[in-house]
Amino acid sequence: MYEYDEECLQTFILNQGQLFDEPVAETLEEAEAFLEDCMASIVDNIGEVREFLDQEGMDVSGMSDEEIEDASEVFALSDVSSNFLFSFSEK
Repeated sequence: MYEYDEECLQTFILNQGQLFDEPVAETLEEAEAFLEDCMASIVDNIGEVREFLDQEGMDVSGMSDEEIEDASEVFALSDVSSNFLFSFSEK
């Protein structure tokens, strides 16, 4: 299980609209519980996002890195780092 830091939780709260029509979390605690429930992952770079999505059965072979970064399930954690959070709605 991942430890989600405050940056990760805030990023999800602020950007959850790209994945959901209505908010699923309004507090850090709700965000953490939601991310744990859907087993959201944190990876170090877009290549690892691509690899994970491919392993999960998503056809990403024809997608550019930019297209993967723009996917609704992918959340860039900061401009400085190359870390990404991705979440799938399995609820």
